[in-house]
Amino acid sequence: MPAEQGAPLTVATEQAMADELRSWLRGEVIDRGHPRYDEARAVWNGLIDRRPALVARCAGTADVVQAVRVAREYRPAVSIRGGGHQVAGSAVCDDGLVIDLSRMKGVHVDPAARTARAQAGVTWGELDAETQLFGLATPGGEISATGIAGLTLGGGFGFVMRTFGLSCDSVRSLEIVTADGVVRTVSREEEPELFWAARGGGRGLGVVTSFEFGLHRLGPEVAGVLALHPYERAEEVMRAWRDATYTAPDTVTPELLLWSVPADPAIPQELHRSNCVMIGAVYGGPTGDGAVSALAPQRELGPPLVDLSGTLPYVALQSANTWRFPDGERYFMKSHFADELSDEAIRTLVDWYSRRPTPESLIVVRTLGGAVARVGPEDSAFAYRSARYNVSIDAGWRDPALDETAIGWARSAWDAMKPFSSGGTYVNFAGLGEDAGELRGAVFGPHEERLERTRAVYDPEGLFAMAARRP
Repeated sequence: MPAEQGAPLTVATEQAMADELRSWLRGEVIDRGHPRYDEARAVWNGLIDRRPALVARCAGTADVVQAVRVAREYRPAVSIRGGGHQVAGSAVCDDGLVIDLSRMKGVHVDPAARTARAQAGVTWGELDAETQLFGLATPGGEISATGIAGLTLGGGFGFVMRTFGLSCDSVRSLEIVTADGVVRTVSREEEPELFWAARGGGRGLGVVTSFEFGLHRLGPEVAGVLALHPYERAEEVMRAWRDATYTAPDTVTPELLLWSVPADPAIPQELHRSNCVMIGAVYGGPTGDGAVSALAPQRELGPPLVDLSGTLPYVALQSANTWRFPDGERYFMKSHFADELSDEAIRTLVDWYSRRPTPESLIVVRTLGGAVARVGPEDSAFAYRSARYNVSIDAGWRDPALDETAIGWARSAWDAMKPFSSGGTYVNFAGLGEDAGELRGAVFGPHEERLERTRAVYDPEGLFAMAARRP
């Protein structure tokens, strides 16, 4: 047995682990010689190329318990995979054990209680499909292929967060297998400290196997703004948009992107892939005159190239951008929280966007506040509720030869925005594994020490220490 957790495993030890896992698990155990090994180790971000010793594809919570027990016995490096859509690719580790929950897809909606119980392998698109049958939703991510687990455990930005809060704010309880192999259901009433930590600081606490979400009346149709403005007016539009966010009601969640015009049939072909300022906003309530009135300031920012505002199904909204972030392409994202967006900050963003290395790269400014800020600062481990904005520098590319250029652009743009940051980085947009040391303290801010104490209680031997250290 290795002397310490994460030490390289011998061939004999890998085989012993595989044999033991296969003797207990209902799910599949994939080793290096398995014909689907490369498929099993692949994640959404094609930049990530890690080679685990074993992948334990769990069929249910009992399998997770056995995988944790085997990990405790052999002490390999351990990573946990939900949807596998995280930028840093922390779902997979080199030469260790991946506890893979991606086949755990159960969803049960209770429309009377307005709750949904979903297993950790479910994606937001899959959850939305079930909840929208009843005109209900819980605030989720902006890409339907994203897993519910990683996004929620890190906080969870989404299109209606100013109305309903972060994804973690709608969690009523969760099931987690801790390092001792115990299955715990945690909530505000049961093991409240672990519940606090999991909502926004949920890395390295154990293996979360399911979530119970509270649901909100929303859909099946929602009202939104999508207006594309000429890039030549970028600074003017961004200043007007910033000013409009100051008075936006909590029912509106505004968003601004510096990006390329999508190749959408509804948009004239001659505009496709040209630079633009993209204004988006969603109304978190019924469609109708109230929604139109509340969204109007987001549309009145000067004459657009194209205005696609209107109503659409909530499930279509949630999946609208998924095709622009396909599996296997290469991604790097890093963000700042900011209390203001000064004219100088806007000029800096426009300048750095003009240097972007590929048409797939973009800059996103999301507006917080509203329901996000109404949750008390000590109510969950998410540390930056008072920030007005999150600014994310997102590099995307296909050619591995551009790795250094694309990542270098994103890092340099992020550095250039430091003077305008209020401090802190959103854990779900925090770079790659090598950024962890630089960002220590910035991701969880004033909650870092409390999180460390909680992890020490539930994982005193550091079984999940690697997961705790990674973005």
